[in-house]
Amino acid sequence: MYEQIVAYGLSKKEAVKDYPFGRETLVLKVGGKMFALLTEKEGICYVSLKCDPVIAENLREQNKAIKPGYHLNKKHWNTVTVDPVFRLEDLYSMVDHSYELVFKSLTKAQREAITMRIRATEL
Repeated sequence: MYEQIVAYGLSKKEAVKDYPFGRETLVLKVGGKMFALLTEKEGICYVSLKCDPVIAENLREQNKAIKPGYHLNKKHWNTVTVDPVFRLEDLYSMVDHSYELVFKSLTKAQREAITMRIRATEL
């Protein structure tokens, strides 16, 4: 599952991977800002994602695998324990939401530059 989640995150526009916290934690970024942190320990994948605070609370109430962000701002980040029962489609929706929040937080110039580079590659 870890590899599938990484591949999905990297499929986002201009997403890149980084290891600013050491080899154990893979960070996915857009425009230099984090939108996902992934760790795998003893075969269990943990994914931290940015989230609207209201949605974050609702997700935590609905699913015991979703907790406040580990070592992150607990209001704006969730950490998901991904086990075989957790639906990848649900996690992908959470990745989409995190990416969109971070992309929208970039400066207008950064967003436009990313959009221009994508359009250039599509030609």
